[in-house]
Amino acid sequence: MSTKITELTVDELKQIIATTVEWKLSELLGDPDEGLELREEIKARLRRSLEAKRSGAKGIPAQEVASQLGLEW
Repeated sequence: MSTKITELTVDELKQIIATTVEWKLSELLGDPDEGLELREEIKARLRRSLEAKRSGAKGIPAQEVASQLGLEW
């Protein structure tokens, strides 16, 4: 059975459009790294970062990073 656009409510049409746009954007802009393996040094760095967080270590505030890079925050 096929439905004609004239038979849809405004909300149904909006939902179809939103779903279609989301699908197309995902198709066009999908994750370019999907399927790639992380290098071992990156895995180790992520593990250290997660462990530091679990241990209560704080990161560098964004304002400090911006200052170090000569950016205004």
